[in-house]
Amino acid sequence: MALKVYDLACGQGHLFEGWFGSQEDYADQQARGLLQCPLCGSTQIERRLSAPRLNVSGATAATTRDSGATDVATSGSTQAALATPEGQALQAEALRRMREFVRSMDNVGPRFAEEARRIHEGELPERPIRGTATPEERQSLADDGIGIMPIPDILDDDRLL
Repeated sequence: MALKVYDLACGQGHLFEGWFGSQEDYADQQARGLLQCPLCGSTQIERRLSAPRLNVSGATAATTRDSGATDVATSGSTQAALATPEGQALQAEALRRMREFVRSMDNVGPRFAEEARRIHEGELPERPIRGTATPEERQSLADDGIGIMPIPDILDDDRLL
């Protein structure tokens, strides 16, 4: 199945990619408020214009782009370097290390907001935690100056190794 890769931006101007099964999947997730910025957690997300992704190597592309060039673009030489076996090995190693780091965190599940607040206020010892929080809880943490960063579930999925 070909995926749609869209360039997205939040209300704070953070740029990131979103991968969707179709335009309808994007529209549905957007309408339900499921899209959020990986940097600040904002759910005010919009599509940005981006250049089409062209597969000039002759291999079948796994994704298609129907959006436009982002403010942060990858140069052709960087893309070519990442397509080499060495580049792919570097990507795999980076993903392995990110997964290792995520898995080393204490998974507090739905108690994330409460635990983050207690750590911030010094009631609990400082430690890396991960878990889930509602949009309201994320906003409350941000309003109180408690920094959090959304982590995609893909980093805890062994099927993608």
